[in-house]
Amino acid sequence: MAPHHRRLISGWLFVLSFMILGMIAIGGITRLTGSGLSIMDWQPVSGFIPPLSHAEWERLFALYQTIPQYHLQHEGFGLAGFQKIFWAEWIHRFWGRLMGLVLILPLSLFIYKKMITRALGIRLFIFFILGGLQGGIGWVMVASGFRPGSTAVEPVKLVLHLSAALILYVAILWTAFSVRWPAPAAETSAEPSAPARLASVMLKFGMGLICLTIIAGGFTAGTHAGFAYNTFPLMEGHLIPTNYSALSPMWMNWIANTAAVQFDHRLLATLTALTILSTLAIGLKAFRVGSRTHNGMMLLGWAVLIQYALGVTTLLLVVPVWAGAVHQTFAAVLLGVMLFVLHSLRDRQALSG
Repeated sequence: MAPHHRRLISGWLFVLSFMILGMIAIGGITRLTGSGLSIMDWQPVSGFIPPLSHAEWERLFALYQTIPQYHLQHEGFGLAGFQKIFWAEWIHRFWGRLMGLVLILPLSLFIYKKMITRALGIRLFIFFILGGLQGGIGWVMVASGFRPGSTAVEPVKLVLHLSAALILYVAILWTAFSVRWPAPAAETSAEPSAPARLASVMLKFGMGLICLTIIAGGFTAGTHAGFAYNTFPLMEGHLIPTNYSALSPMWMNWIANTAAVQFDHRLLATLTALTILSTLAIGLKAFRVGSRTHNGMMLLGWAVLIQYALGVTTLLLVVPVWAGAVHQTFAAVLLGVMLFVLHSLRDRQALSG
């Protein structure tokens, strides 16, 4: 692939990655404002157009009045109140449809002009299919909030929706890195030093911890666990909450017990931060100053500290919308920085020898 084609295509993929970050941020705002159940029908194509008449607004509002959330939380707030919560969800869905166009239209052009390989074209088309599947998962999640007595979506389906978004984000971002910085030829590779090998293993372990922490964060959001135990580091005066194992069987506590869900998220976040900072102590000396790996590890250190501080701030402030949305979005930023570092490890020229 020609160098200028690499820059163009990787830049387009980076734009898509940033759009997914925007989608995660909008999704956080939608969840925290209780807007996610405001649209009762799923119209993948016609949903591009918002309500344009008073009659259409009245139809949508009438649908919303049939679900439990309206009667339990918003009964009597009128059409104006409905419109306030409607727009966050509509923008969330519109952004997803826009991303589909931003992916498929340039991809069709690149394939037509033979600017990308067949293998890359197939991979990117699979991403488009996965994006459509993610929309379907989102609707299944929303529909779970229509069940009797419910005012929110099921936590497990919320986590599934978030996880699917992050999988697509990681796949597109890794592809963008690979297009922009293809792997060096085998003959230019150098044997990594022992500290470099150890740092590489620890970084992969840190990647796993980031993913687990994000999943735990999804359950924290889905169970509204962040609105309880708003002190740090203790929870009602205890390091481990006294009712951690209140539910039976034990695994139910990890997805449904507010105390256990929040504690697990705290514990995993702390382990993630300590693992990454320990890795930096080893890795920064193992990789050449100025290399992508060295610079990426510096960014990783700052990113994990910022994310940890955001988490504590969100908890202590009892999850205001702005803090919850920023914390959720920056988790994906941290994941992206870690992905950048892991991808840069393929460049053996970064080794200090």
